[in-house]
Amino acid sequence: MTSIPVDATAFATFDMQELSAETFDAALEAADDALAVVFFWGLDCFNCEVAKKAMLTQPEAIRALGLKWFHSNVYVHRDLGRRFMLHGVPTWFFFHRGKRLGRATGWHGLAQFEAAVAAARSKIHAAGGAEPVADAK
Repeated sequence: MTSIPVDATAFATFDMQELSAETFDAALEAADDALAVVFFWGLDCFNCEVAKKAMLTQPEAIRALGLKWFHSNVYVHRDLGRRFMLHGVPTWFFFHRGKRLGRATGWHGLAQFEAAVAAARSKIHAAGGAEPVADAK
């Protein structure tokens, strides 16, 4: 079986910090008031590579969402896949101050992803929280 090479361009383009089970909670806490998103992906995941390539076609629109980006290969960090009961990748989870706000499963285009971001921000607002800083990286 031939492995699909991992294209790390999206990780670098969006300044995604890699997470493991050991670093997960501390990294999200360090994101402070930013809306954080964790991109869960897997090695040899064709749809993960498609999602990264699609994101790279619209880097300014993705950056304009003002997210603090993280990523984790759940095929390597299986404990994170179990912790979040992942049944498939790619999946993005949104967090604010360590609290999970929602998720997006599969890449269904920028509009769907923007809607997931807006839903997460509305949960922050509904809870009386301040709007996350829009230009957080």
